[in-house]
Amino acid sequence: MKSNRLGSIDVLRAFTMYLMVFVNDLPSVKGVPYWLEHAPAQADAMGFSDIIFPGFLFIVGLSIPFAIESRINRGQSQHEVFGHILLRSLALIVMGFFHVNLGNYSHSSILPLAVWEILITLAFFMVWLDYKGEKMKKWKNIIQVSGIVLLILMAVLYKGHSEHGIVWMTPQWWGILGLIGWAYLLCATIVLYVGEKITLAAGFLIFFIFFNSASMLGWVSSISAFTKWGILDFGNASNSTLVMAGVMVSIIYRKNVQDVGKVTGIFCGIAVLFFVFGFLTRHLWGISKIRATPSWTCITAGISLLSFVVLIYLVDRKNKGHWFSILKPAGTSTLTCYLLPYFHLAIFIYLLKLRLPLFFRTGGVGIIKSLAFALIIVLITGWLEKRKLRLKI
Repeated sequence: MKSNRLGSIDVLRAFTMYLMVFVNDLPSVKGVPYWLEHAPAQADAMGFSDIIFPGFLFIVGLSIPFAIESRINRGQSQHEVFGHILLRSLALIVMGFFHVNLGNYSHSSILPLAVWEILITLAFFMVWLDYKGEKMKKWKNIIQVSGIVLLILMAVLYKGHSEHGIVWMTPQWWGILGLIGWAYLLCATIVLYVGEKITLAAGFLIFFIFFNSASMLGWVSSISAFTKWGILDFGNASNSTLVMAGVMVSIIYRKNVQDVGKVTGIFCGIAVLFFVFGFLTRHLWGISKIRATPSWTCITAGISLLSFVVLIYLVDRKNKGHWFSILKPAGTSTLTCYLLPYFHLAIFIYLLKLRLPLFFRTGGVGIIKSLAFALIIVLITGWLEKRKLRLKI
């Protein structure tokens, strides 16, 4: 079993992160074709934007077996690895918790929204910066503690508006990072203690699909009520399904990495099964990202898997990874790349109120603008990475 990193996974992560920045910027563009946007909650439909987040969850799953094996090979015990999983999950959940509360930030708060957004993002960098080098390590504890204090202060100062008046921060739907954190916690823990067994990974995957389906049919309402207490929140298992799909695929590939033809056939067959289930059950709940229906979950899992198959061929087999080198920072400093647009939005849009002329924010030109913006974010991420300024959890 090979433990070295696979170029196909790194490229898939980089390309998906680039597209995530792109689709997150699309709301700033007028006249975007409906097929590029998120489909409405009650619609039985799926736009291009609806396949990016599940793709990232799938990649999280692909990476889990490699990450766990790497730590065990460095001499860490299971309990130590579990401690790392907990801390990593907590970091994602905390960041997602703050992000989701940006949406109902009240104008009656002491700080303007833009300032609050800048300060929480700065605090994220302070707490989770990858402190390398003697000079950085010297200041690590001071900067990290200062970042934690800043986050606590921002939480204390927070005021949100709701139909019931002013409220404090609430979990709501945990935000993108929080959803990743919960699914990662569950699936990484399973892999750590169960091991890389294809049959067990497939069993957990099937269970999560069943749970996702049962949730949509109202069979597990009591469990859903428990998760709303804020103690645990794995939702309706849709996110865990996507992560576990990535885990299962990763295990299969790692065990058959020398036989690309064989794994290609297996993966295409699995993708077909995802599509068949997704479309055959569509009449029960529709395809919806916002409602996280089983059809959306499985169809996007199939799309993610086929995307991985293409990159296995291009990167692992034909050594064409250099085709995607410009996007590499999005795969190696992924969290940094995700957070940088928050600075841009708060500083340039909210504070300075700087916007491009409407011509550059409309239709095809606007779409090109968003693609260019995402590339600029990736390039800035690479510039920061070279100066050893990147987040690591």
